[in-house]
Amino acid sequence: MSIRKAVLPVAGLGTRVLPASKVVPKELLPVVDKPTLQYIVEEAVAAGIEEIILVTSRYKHALEDHFDAFPELERLLEQKGKRKKLQELRHIQKLAKYIAVRQEEPLGLGHAIHCAKEVVGDEPFVVMLGDEIYPTEPCLPKLMASYEKYKSSILTLFSVPREQIPSYGIASVNELEHEVFQVHDLVEKPSLEEATSDLAVAGRYVMTPDIFEILENTPPGSGGEIQITDALQIQAEQGRCYGIHFAGERHDTGSPLGLLTTSIAIGLKHPEVGTPLRQYLQQLLQTE
Repeated sequence: MSIRKAVLPVAGLGTRVLPASKVVPKELLPVVDKPTLQYIVEEAVAAGIEEIILVTSRYKHALEDHFDAFPELERLLEQKGKRKKLQELRHIQKLAKYIAVRQEEPLGLGHAIHCAKEVVGDEPFVVMLGDEIYPTEPCLPKLMASYEKYKSSILTLFSVPREQIPSYGIASVNELEHEVFQVHDLVEKPSLEEATSDLAVAGRYVMTPDIFEILENTPPGSGGEIQITDALQIQAEQGRCYGIHFAGERHDTGSPLGLLTTSIAIGLKHPEVGTPLRQYLQQLLQTE
């Protein structure tokens, strides 16, 4: 069965970027001229995803609104002859089929994913975290191709500096082929002594639908939350979890510094602002 659906857990409060995220969801904070969430949706659609399932909370109606029609604004743009902007707005609405489900309480990433169970059904699906952008080399196509081969959950893995290991879910693996691994152990935020590798789990996954039943029986773990790492660990113990090593460009927008550096990196490649931004940065560095 081909993968048609992507689950985007976007119910979190974005405390790392407060006060910017007090009223505006962190996923709508801009990176150059688009919100983070739109980059992620465009990445999903480019990989062949047809349905976007937003797992939201009662504070985040604006996420759904961003992908909805806005007739008054469209009429204004048409009256002013701003055809390009009008086309961009209408393009966003038609990228995919959008479905929103509610996470009533912030009980962890595993719980957020489980909230999409009824919409996903009995199909493999993609999970995309809302604060990571892969602007030049998307990893979803590799994950989806690996799913077709192994018919198991597939993780994105990347190498982290040793001192950052306690901040991530860390995988113990056996290499099967170049940059393809079988995952046999996962630990959420281990100590340096506990960690058996430097391969961290990134925010792109393919999951098999049996993960929902596993999540229903997964007790709270690290931080008192239902961790998706714990559920994937059960699949790993059963020999049904694999990983793809990703060494391409990956940006984490979940912190003020990450949001700023992501905007600069993408802005430098933007066709309209790239050249003046580079000139500004060069001028700024010369005056330091």
